Amino acid sequence: MSKLFEKYKIRGIEFRNRIWVSPMCQYSSNDGMPTNWHLVHLGSRAVGGAGLIIQEATAVSPEGRISPSDAGIWSDEQAEAYKEITKFIKEQGAVAGIQIAHAGRKASTAEPWNGGKGVDENNRGWQTIAPSPIAFADDYPMPREMTVEDIEKITEDFAKAAKRAVNAGFEVIEIHAAHGYLLHEFLSPISNQRTDEYGGSLENRVRFPLAVAQKVRAAVPENLPVFIRISATDWTENGWDLEQSIEFGKKLKEIGIDLIDVSTGGNVLTAKIPVAPSYQVSFAAEIREKAGIATGAVGMITEANQSEEILQKGEADAILIAREFLRDPYFPFTAANELGVKIDYVPKQYGRAIDLIVKEVGKTAR
Repeated sequence: MSKLFEKYKIRGIEFRNRIWVSPMCQYSSNDGMPTNWHLVHLGSRAVGGAGLIIQEATAVSPEGRISPSDAGIWSDEQAEAYKEITKFIKEQGAVAGIQIAHAGRKASTAEPWNGGKGVDENNRGWQTIAPSPIAFADDYPMPREMTVEDIEKITEDFAKAAKRAVNAGFEVIEIHAAHGYLLHEFLSPISNQRTDEYGGSLENRVRFPLAVAQKVRAAVPENLPVFIRISATDWTENGWDLEQSIEFGKKLKEIGIDLIDVSTGGNVLTAKIPVAPSYQVSFAAEIREKAGIATGAVGMITEANQSEEILQKGEADAILIAREFLRDPYFPFTAANELGVKIDYVPKQYGRAIDLIVKEVGKTAR
């Protein structure tokens, strides 16, 4: 039996398989609003058989965007605009999720295809904030150190964004605490050099991210899952690491977080990251075992057998795929064919072309 195509239930939500679309920034929003691009981009992966489609990092405030073209969910108008997208995803048998985020010191930058460097207030930019006034890189804005009032406001911003997301029809809420963005910046001693109750010890550095997670969990109905994405290591000496991630994972489980989406890196520009197929899976496996919480595996996972093996070995509970879904929006159909799995959710409109993976494998469509 294939575990990749096994149904999976968390709280009141059942996923038709364990092939999930990872959140991928599209830098294609106007004033944070979703566009037809998002409908087609996300909708295509739902048509393509994924179990869960997670909307890209979506800012909880205008200042939380990575770029001026980032998606947002700081207004009811934005939430309303997502309803068409979530409705379409659900109609295809998939689950709609959203990643809510604040970019911290990595905010106010140009879109990647426009150089990705910092933009100032004369170029649609803004003053960035962070746990400490340390820029991510020389060509990034210098952030202002956050006050306690800032921390409290952003905690509320996350909770409000979660409520809007639920109203918009999203059934999984994922908190972004990875890749060098705001919550990760607080976790890592490299970017967090505060001397108050939010800096120094591990207990202090996890205080704000845990408060956000707790507020979001309380804002989301009990029947809906809440995930969190973390970077399990900074890949740098004296930075955030696996041991601290495991302790953080234990605390997240205690407050009702359902799954940790385990990535790595993003907080240190010069970090040497050994990128290779499945290079981050071992972190998901360690956190799953030692923190006793469900995990998702990510990172250079591009093949059906590779994905199946990760699940069969018990290294993760789901596979989150990004770039391969950009290359092949119908990757689940490809994977089913390669694994010889019968599935019953090929759209009837596509059945005549995808005739190897309808209910009767090998039957020629008429």
